[in-house]
Amino acid sequence: MVVGKETAGDGRNETRDEQLDRNWAELLQELRVMQTGTQIISGFLLTLPFQQRFAQLAQLEKTFYVILVLLAAVATGLMLVPVGLHRRLFRHHVKEKLVANADRISKAVLACVALLISGSASFVVDVVAGRATALVIGVALLVLMAVLLLFFPLSVARSQPDKA
Repeated sequence: MVVGKETAGDGRNETRDEQLDRNWAELLQELRVMQTGTQIISGFLLTLPFQQRFAQLAQLEKTFYVILVLLAAVATGLMLVPVGLHRRLFRHHVKEKLVANADRISKAVLACVALLISGSASFVVDVVAGRATALVIGVALLVLMAVLLLFFPLSVARSQPDKA
């Protein structure tokens, strides 16, 4: 421990402000990763109506497509919230609130992206292989996303020894 330095309490030799700065930088990096994936899926979705076969889709498929486009827009919009918060709260000395709220928003974005991945894949499978196969694939991907993004991190967190 450095004399005169109040440590953050997580075993690192940093002040609370340094910890919050690091957490903020990590959150922004995570949002950048999610943004890239969301942009790729959104770009794919936005090209579909301009394909000849799109007009032949059933109304249910078109409705599902619109839901996916809206979900992509929501995910993209949510990714902007931490930036907007930072711009609005810059120099207000509320970094702890900023990091806590950005963390919540990042979790919401992660859920949207997981839904977007499984939904987009099942949409393609529906068009290519039929509705029954698409339902199986969609549910399987939702379960896989839940395991990878929710249950796996929880199990890793539980397996860590308590820091005292």
